[in-house]
Amino acid sequence: MKVLNAKNITKVYGGKENINSTKALNGVEFSIEEGDFVGIMGPSGSGKTTLLNILSGIDRPTSGTIEIAEKNIESMSKDELALFRRQKLGFVFQEFNLLDSLTLKENIMLPMILDKKDQNLMEAKCKEIMSLFEIYDIGDKYPHSVSGGQQQRAAVSRSLVNGPAIVFADEPTGNLDSKSSNAVMKLFTKINTELKSTILMVTHDAFAASFCKRIIFIKDGAVNMEIVSKGDPKEFFERILDCLAVLGGEKNEI
Repeated sequence: MKVLNAKNITKVYGGKENINSTKALNGVEFSIEEGDFVGIMGPSGSGKTTLLNILSGIDRPTSGTIEIAEKNIESMSKDELALFRRQKLGFVFQEFNLLDSLTLKENIMLPMILDKKDQNLMEAKCKEIMSLFEIYDIGDKYPHSVSGGQQQRAAVSRSLVNGPAIVFADEPTGNLDSKSSNAVMKLFTKINTELKSTILMVTHDAFAASFCKRIIFIKDGAVNMEIVSKGDPKEFFERILDCLAVLGGEKNEI
């Protein structure tokens, strides 16, 4: 089943008829099946962050259609979209975006609290996910008192508590050292394989991307090429490097 379907997505800044307008996205089309783990890569300025913002409902496209869980999101009102994002989408950010005034457990519970879920249900779901990610024992600690890797585990846990149709990850290893990055990417693999979560991740990091099942490369606002993993992360990593070299602009950033 298709979880996400993007058709002819364009994004123009400065107005369609303005001579100074900039086309950030130019007819992007692709789909994501349930249980897929897709990476978006491309040179700086290629449009990948703009694309993620539009697909996740943070921004609106100039034209085109986006269907997630068979719902057309760009036709939703602001309030409808806010509710849909909270109930159907999960988000993991580079900056973790945990609230310092809340414990890890409270941060993870927050989406369920906003939806006024039953307390017993929240406790059970929180325990299940935190135990899976090995942070249940530190649930009463605050973000500033745990490591970056543990904060990101909490952020991933929070993204899953409402059972989202798809998880959007924006440079999830960007603020982590290599050891923590490896642990977090193994965590994404775990939720993809064990929980059957569907993931779309924007990254410039070829190592992080090598954990994906499929990579879509963006250049000049359009899909340039696509590769699929054959199951060997090391071989996939080399293919990703080769593709980035062809696209230009990012191989030396890795």
